[in-house]
Amino acid sequence: MSDRWQYLILLGLCLAITAPLELFGAGVYRQPRRLARAVLPVAAVFLGWDAVAIAAGVWTYNGAYLAGIHVPFRVPIEEVLFFLVIPVSGVLTYNAVSAILQRSKRR
Repeated sequence: MSDRWQYLILLGLCLAITAPLELFGAGVYRQPRRLARAVLPVAAVFLGWDAVAIAAGVWTYNGAYLAGIHVPFRVPIEEVLFFLVIPVSGVLTYNAVSAILQRSKRR
């Protein structure tokens, strides 16, 4: 396996591991607008922050672990996906834990 795909594979595994949590509670993916309102503003702030840090030479990425695809301002696609995948995984986890705790309180 090429090192270039490790970051993308890791992000895919994060989604795959947390996907079954969708079965708990009201569902995260079944509420796309709510999910977008939770994830996109924060992702935009951090992507802007990354773009500034990259332009200033403060922040870099090891190209050996990147697919080589960049969005504007030289931000790697993996970083864009990171700011989407990790919060979605967090929201899935939070939703599942909340649902489980609510069920245990009813007993």
